[in-house]
Amino acid sequence: MERVLYFFLLVLCTLDTVLDGAHFRGGIISWRPLNNIVTGTTVQVLIHQRYFWNRQWASFVSHNCTEADVGLESPIPVSSALLCLKNCTSSTYPSGGISTVMTTTDCDLNPIIESWAGERYTTLTLPYTTSITIGFNSSAWFSSLLKGGGQPWSIANRLNLAPRPDNLTNSSPVTNTLPVVFYPVNTSIVHVVQMADNDATDILLCRWSDPNSTYNFNQVDECEGICHGLPSGTQLIPSNCTLSFILPTANLYYACALQIEDYFNAVATTPMSSVPIQFLFYGYKASASACAHRPNITGLRPNRACIGVPIGVQLTETITIETYCPGQTIVDLVTSSPIGMTHSAISNPSPDMWVMTLTWTPNATQAGPQGFCAGAIDNSSLQSDPWCITYLVDYASPNLIVPRMVQGSASPIGTVFSNQSLFSIQATSAVGRPSRNGTNICFHLDSTNATVLCYDSGYSPNVIYTGYTIVIVTTITWTPGQSYYVTMDSGFASGSVFCHAESAPITDKTFWRFDIWNPALSSTTTTTTTPPTTHTVTSLGTTTTSINTACTTSGIVVTSTNASTTTTTASTTPPTTAAPTTAGPTTTGVTTESTIPVFYPADFENACKQPVAIMSAVMMVAFMPIHTLAMYAAFTKFSNMFKPSNTAAKARHQQRMKNILRR
Repeated sequence: MERVLYFFLLVLCTLDTVLDGAHFRGGIISWRPLNNIVTGTTVQVLIHQRYFWNRQWASFVSHNCTEADVGLESPIPVSSALLCLKNCTSSTYPSGGISTVMTTTDCDLNPIIESWAGERYTTLTLPYTTSITIGFNSSAWFSSLLKGGGQPWSIANRLNLAPRPDNLTNSSPVTNTLPVVFYPVNTSIVHVVQMADNDATDILLCRWSDPNSTYNFNQVDECEGICHGLPSGTQLIPSNCTLSFILPTANLYYACALQIEDYFNAVATTPMSSVPIQFLFYGYKASASACAHRPNITGLRPNRACIGVPIGVQLTETITIETYCPGQTIVDLVTSSPIGMTHSAISNPSPDMWVMTLTWTPNATQAGPQGFCAGAIDNSSLQSDPWCITYLVDYASPNLIVPRMVQGSASPIGTVFSNQSLFSIQATSAVGRPSRNGTNICFHLDSTNATVLCYDSGYSPNVIYTGYTIVIVTTITWTPGQSYYVTMDSGFASGSVFCHAESAPITDKTFWRFDIWNPALSSTTTTTTTPPTTHTVTSLGTTTTSINTACTTSGIVVTSTNASTTTTTASTTPPTTAAPTTAGPTTTGVTTESTIPVFYPADFENACKQPVAIMSAVMMVAFMPIHTLAMYAAFTKFSNMFKPSNTAAKARHQQRMKNILRR
């Protein structure tokens, strides 16, 4: 019986080695409180794990994963645990850790990738005293690595729930990546790792994961065998997590291990959390027949967009891929998706265009940020740049309100003068400047669709955000008689929560348009006609109404800018008429006609120029001292609010009051 037991334990150990051994391909660990307002002594925390595995080990279980496993949300049977590794007595984190069994999110059959990806969400109730390092350690990475092949892995996260200086509970940064990113060898590469934070004012920095537990923030080995796994000479810019490198060897994988950390402000020296991200680069040498251009993912949503989506409503997102050479086809689209998002087959609706449709209905447990990344691979193994977006579940993106003529949300519309320089449009919720560049508002000539003016709202001072309104100050003289329309990129109006959920792009030329008044089409010329001397009038016999010349309008073409008033006297000889029985005498009649003076648009402009100029000067002089005082007061207030010494004094006072209340 004892031998049987030992044999059974040996089988279990072998099984665990087969499941975990030589199949790890990277991952991410992050967390956030379900409520960041500090109350009581504990807080509910949602811990997120995402890992990438080699899909071929599934043959040991029952089968290699397929897209059907994504739809069925099949488990990935990695029976291990995310453990507390450091300072564990500060928390009630489970001593046995939390499970690492994943729910399938992606399955890639490409022989270079062979990835089975999944994620897991676990909710724990932990005390505010929690300041621990949690991690997933096991063995082993697969063998085809520049550094660390077959070596153990370690992926570590700092979970710190102590109230922030603003007395809120911190949320860790979030990130996402493809499991494997392709780049050509012997080529200078710039790769940006996506990072964001629910605490919008935090400063995010990324650094290399560090094996030295004595000096790194997590106080454990953060990367084991793949520490500094990229080629020598690789550069990292911490502020935007940008990597610059050259892959020297083809058909080889390169492991990247980073930590993304958040700081309360620019002068803080200690991070509040530390999020690991580990993934792979693959170096290839393009064949002689390969296209000179890699495929490119395009569409309405730009790379790194943030999109608000409601819970329980089906989302359909279309990924469009462009190819550039005859015979270049898209054979795979590697993805990194949230749980429940399914992926259609790749279709080819038109030459040089390929499409995949994503379908997803977020549920309540997915509230908050959900990342998605994609990379298209062609038949020469050329991969597009990664295309990553963030879905902000249970948050609404601000929508731009369609302009209307009466009580409109946009100004101006209709006919305006050629010197019009102020434009504004309103959104359905408070908006702010987008967090990325390339979010343009453009003005186009309607007759040719030519773009005459663009501003990048990511940085342009000509675009001003205030509450629900966006104001655009233009510096152009519009062409008289022409019509224009306005387009806005995705994210031109951005929300104020997390990654700033973006408004949808506006490309419809009928959405916001305006015309420029042409003085050449207004007239001040009058025409005099001779009325008949006899006519028949039918009167109602009730009232008499005279002409109000102030309400008169003219549609006569302009030939002069000076209105004319003339009096013409004319003599006419009416025809001789005869009654049926009596001959009437011949008479001669004289009539007098006066034209009605008309006040034309050109006269209105001329009459208003001088008063408007005078009033503008008077108002400017009147408001300059008021504006100066207001700005001085505002800047003084802001200076006092954010002055480090004042902030420190306030913090000391708050701490002193807490100490007094404890007594």
